[in-house]
Amino acid sequence: MPHARQNRLARVAAPTAKLALALTLGLGLAGCGGMPTNTSLYSVKQPVVERSNMVMDVTTTTAGLPISEQQRLNGWFETMDLRYGDRIAIENPGQNPAVTNAIRDLAGRYGLMISDTAPVTGGYLQPGQARVVITRTTASVPGCPDWSAKSDMNFNNGTSPNFGCAINSNLAAMVADPQDLIEGKKGASETVIATSNKAISTYREMEPTGKGGLMDAGTPGGGGGGGGGN
Repeated sequence: MPHARQNRLARVAAPTAKLALALTLGLGLAGCGGMPTNTSLYSVKQPVVERSNMVMDVTTTTAGLPISEQQRLNGWFETMDLRYGDRIAIENPGQNPAVTNAIRDLAGRYGLMISDTAPVTGGYLQPGQARVVITRTTASVPGCPDWSAKSDMNFNNGTSPNFGCAINSNLAAMVADPQDLIEGKKGASETVIATSNKAISTYREMEPTGKGGLMDAGTPGGGGGGGGGN
């Protein structure tokens, strides 16, 4: 009888031991959750540049844009807070240069030029209409900040998922034209060389400031003496 009771206790204790072992392994794996996995020094979170097109259709005439349409277009530019980095394009099916010149003059007030090619946009233009397209790019770093790695253990010797978030987020927020994060500005090398040479020549040909001697630093006006009393 005691032998049978021992067997019964052993059978009951076996599942209990397995359950305890499973709980122990589960807690151990839970402690490893959120462990950094990036073993390089490159930031996983990188700036993402998004581009959006905003359109406005204007009514044209053979003489270009009527005054009412120019006022409406200028009001739209102000509402959209037209700024550096925006790109303006014209979809002008009639190929009327007067329309292009009128829109170019309005865009010039904001210091912007007209792009050569208009992006593809939805919808159809009615006869006698032209479409003005503003292309705006924005930069952001999705997923930042990221404090998902909460484990104290770092068996992979990895960097935090939040590594690089501050620098890349500040860069995305401060860059004047987010398009520069994809491709830098291109300019004419002749203009750059001429400008730099002019600055260098001015610096070299300028006479030293100390050539004419030093100015007298005397005090203006003489010092007065104290008066005596009777």
